[in-house]
Amino acid sequence: MAKRSATKAAAGADLTRYRSMRDFTKTQEPSGASADTAGNGFVVQKHAATRLHYDLRLELDGVLKSWAVTRGPSLDPADKRLAIRTEDHPLDYARFEGTIPKGQYGGGTVMLWDNGTWEPVPGKDPRKTLEEGHLHFTLHGRRMRGEWIMFRLKPRGREKTENWILRKVQDSFAGGSDDLVGHYLTSVESDRTMAEIAEGQKSTRPEEASAPWPGKKATSPTRSKAADKAKGGTLPPPPFHSVQLATLVDTVPSGNAWVHEMKFDGYRTLIAVGGGEGRAYTRSGLDWTDRFAGIVEDAASLPVRSALIDGEAVVFDDAGRSDFQRLQNALKGSPDTIDYVAFDLLALDGDDLTSLPLLERKGRLEKLVGKGVGRIRYSEHIQGSGERLLTEFCAAGLEGVISKRADSKYIGSRTGGWLKTKCIRRQEFVIVGWTPSDKTRGFRSLLLGVHEDGVLRYAGKVGTGFDGDEIDRLLDLMKPLERKTATIEAPRAAVRGAHWIRPALVAEIAFTEMTDEGTLRHPSYVGLREDKKPEAVVLETERAVEKAASTEPSVKITNRERVIDPEGGVTKGRLADYYAEIAPIMLPWASSRPISLVRCPQGRAKKCFFQKHDAGSFGDKVHHVGVTEKDGHEEPYLYVDNADGLLTCVQMGTIEFHGWGSRIEDVEKADRLVLDLDPDEGLDFDKVRSAAFHVREMLAEIGLETFPMTTGGKGIHVIAPLTPQAEWPMVKDFALRFATALAQAQPDRFTAALSKAKRSGRIFIDYLRNQRGATAVMPYSVRARPGATVASPITWEELHTLDKPSHWTVADASELIERASAKALAGWGRADQVLPDV
Repeated sequence: MAKRSATKAAAGADLTRYRSMRDFTKTQEPSGASADTAGNGFVVQKHAATRLHYDLRLELDGVLKSWAVTRGPSLDPADKRLAIRTEDHPLDYARFEGTIPKGQYGGGTVMLWDNGTWEPVPGKDPRKTLEEGHLHFTLHGRRMRGEWIMFRLKPRGREKTENWILRKVQDSFAGGSDDLVGHYLTSVESDRTMAEIAEGQKSTRPEEASAPWPGKKATSPTRSKAADKAKGGTLPPPPFHSVQLATLVDTVPSGNAWVHEMKFDGYRTLIAVGGGEGRAYTRSGLDWTDRFAGIVEDAASLPVRSALIDGEAVVFDDAGRSDFQRLQNALKGSPDTIDYVAFDLLALDGDDLTSLPLLERKGRLEKLVGKGVGRIRYSEHIQGSGERLLTEFCAAGLEGVISKRADSKYIGSRTGGWLKTKCIRRQEFVIVGWTPSDKTRGFRSLLLGVHEDGVLRYAGKVGTGFDGDEIDRLLDLMKPLERKTATIEAPRAAVRGAHWIRPALVAEIAFTEMTDEGTLRHPSYVGLREDKKPEAVVLETERAVEKAASTEPSVKITNRERVIDPEGGVTKGRLADYYAEIAPIMLPWASSRPISLVRCPQGRAKKCFFQKHDAGSFGDKVHHVGVTEKDGHEEPYLYVDNADGLLTCVQMGTIEFHGWGSRIEDVEKADRLVLDLDPDEGLDFDKVRSAAFHVREMLAEIGLETFPMTTGGKGIHVIAPLTPQAEWPMVKDFALRFATALAQAQPDRFTAALSKAKRSGRIFIDYLRNQRGATAVMPYSVRARPGATVASPITWEELHTLDKPSHWTVADASELIERASAKALAGWGRADQVLPDV
């Protein structure tokens, strides 16, 4: 940092106005006594004063030239953000984070939101251009990077403020309107939220290394050299994305439209990296970073700004075959032997790749991983010749083949794009008890169950595949679960002397076939599955490859001309066509979670009703997950996992799809928080819009990133995605306390009371969506309302100008599909966050 001249000190560091506006006996803001050097630092401070804004400060001639950016910086070059020029601030203000007392100028909470260095573009003297009313510069911050421009607006009328515009220049750092202020909710110095700063608390998250002023590039303690060398700096790890699932088929599909990979015997795992840090997620979204620490460490060394990789955590035997039992043993004592086979790339350097063809995604992945990085390996494939590959794999004792359409997108649900063919039949079963051994210790066999039509039924028993240590481990796990009554109905002779347990454990079992009675032949125990919950265990049956691989839904829609919506003239056939078209973007949100259907068999003008249970009347394309009710018995809840499932529901008269806030893999852990802003009849939409932004700000203060969704009705949903960790009682309590606090703070605006009589002129904060068994309308679901309106994800930027929450209808399928692939919505509904402990 160079010393400035005495002349420049006199010209640039006049802080008279700054000091005259503050009483330093009451505020902890710096007085500017230490401002004796000059450099090229910049800082952005998030400031919750009378209104929330972001203060951009550029160091020039010994002071911080300052602007209040009313809506915060945007990475979208089309956005012009108002920036109001304020008084110069002292250099040591760049380190200030805390609370300015109420009654003092700028009273409120101040967060150090970004810092770094800045430089004018070559040939531009910022002292001269500042006076002329424009600045063109490059930022090297921890969040704001690349080229930016500012220009002064001509004053209008008696306007006293000096108004400028801040705009991003199109470059590799450009992005969406909310990519910055919507995603980064904590301090770059203390990692605290606004609420934690206001209350003087320490961060509840792991501390990050702070950057020295002015803006020397800081690295977190875990950041790798490779990540620092990546072009354009770093980004945070991408959030979890629902995984693509494969359908079991009877033979390998033929032709060059398919590529074939080895089916590995391990744990399906998503690896998210960015900024030298990483996360490991199971297929249901559980955070297993600590269990796969070695894999995550190697992945974090990849030379990328950020990436989201799909693959399998495995342990190889001496012959190079993945071995699930060895993986189980490694997790218990030798995690350094676990490798990771990467087979897909969902995101790279801030770009969503899921809409690209598979071969293009794999090409980028191969360039990234090469011949291997530490424990990370690339999954090779061949195009065509799948049957020959399966024969070779089975002869070598491998598990089977995964076949994928070469041109397929990554949908994040079960579609015809990925198929699996096995050499030997294997799948998960629920352990429901054990039969005693005639020896002094151990057991003779495990009793198994599987869900069918949502009910757990007996599937036989397994007595081989265990060693002594595994028998002891299983007994230690089962004994605390023991119960007096039978868990399921079973043949008395087969289960004589059984010890029954609560169905909480899942085992992987190999077998030759299933008998006509529904029990296993020649079963062998492989290992416990800790990544799958008992409720999600259903019997997999092979489908004919021709049907499974079809890209067109196979459900026949009858009575296509029946009018479903009289006002819009929408027929049952048109409704079915909409869901068939929209399925690829709806299924990532609606599949594999318990759903409730709004069925209107004679159209929405006639009788409609909710349905959440079923005993098999929907056929085999709509599935069931057993959910334990309060009295202890199981009920079969509906769920779908492909387009055929959606269309079967439509054929049965369904218009609306509502889903739980959790997935079938673990129905007890929420993966989202939904606050439904439900306005009183006749309340202007502008008030709902304003309320949504207020809710967003309140949740951001406690560290939750949120996304808005139109409901197709009169309200807005504010959705906070969650990594599945908190169980329903905690989520419900949080939502209730938050809604109550809003209503108490602004009783003329909000109410948390369920009674409609108490909603007059106010907005009901419907927190009841966040309890076990409650549902919320799914993204892209049609509503049983006039005009066949649609619930649709939107950005916060779009909400500013949205005309009404019923903007889209079934006629807008093409537009909705195009919107879903746009960059602004690419990360909608996904965030790496947990429920805050407040």
